[in-house]
Amino acid sequence: MTFVLASNNAGKLREFAPLFESMGLEVVAQRDFAVSDAEETGLSFIENAILKARHAAHATGRPAIADDSGLVVPALGGAPGIYSARYSGGGDTENNTKLLSEMSHLTGEDRAAFYVAVIAVVMSESDPLPIIAEGRWYGEISFERSGTGGFGYDPLFIPESSSCTAAEMSLAEKQALSHRAKALKALAPKLLNCQ
Repeated sequence: MTFVLASNNAGKLREFAPLFESMGLEVVAQRDFAVSDAEETGLSFIENAILKARHAAHATGRPAIADDSGLVVPALGGAPGIYSARYSGGGDTENNTKLLSEMSHLTGEDRAAFYVAVIAVVMSESDPLPIIAEGRWYGEISFERSGTGGFGYDPLFIPESSSCTAAEMSLAEKQALSHRAKALKALAPKLLNCQ
C-alpha cells in the first residue's frame, strides 16, 4: 500500500523518509501531486494531524499519513505548542529568537521542554477511525543557538542525557531518539493490524 505524506516541509520529509522505509512503507510526498498544505485550524496536535491527513487523502484519493508536531515549554503555558512553526510570524530563525526572548528570565527546571509528534493515518478522506500515534522527546532549552543540522527549534533543544543540541546531532542520532521516531515506533504495530 502506498501512502501520501501530508507535508510540504522539506526538513520533515528528509527526516521521515528513512523512518518509513525502515517500516517497509512506500510513501509519496503530497507535493508530488501538487497538493498544498492544509489549514491547521485544530486546537490540538491530534486535530491538526487528522485535518492534514484528510486533506491529502481528499486531494489524491489515496491513504494518507500526516503529523503535527511542535515544541512545548511548560513554563510558557505550553507555548509555542501547536503554533510552533508560526510562533513569531517568521521562519525558524525568528521563532528561535522569540523563544529565547520569552525564556530569558527562566533558569533551571523552568527551561524544561519537550517535542511532541502526533501521527494520523487515514485510509480515505472520510475514514471514521483514524490511526493515531504519539511520541515525545524530553529535554531543555539552551540559552543560545548551537549547531546547523535539523530544523525548527533544534539549535536550542538539548535532549535529556545529552550535552549537545539536536542541531548538533547527526541525522542518524536524531532519528534514533526523536519524537517522530517514537511516534513511528508506536504507529508500526497499529499499521500492521490495518493492512
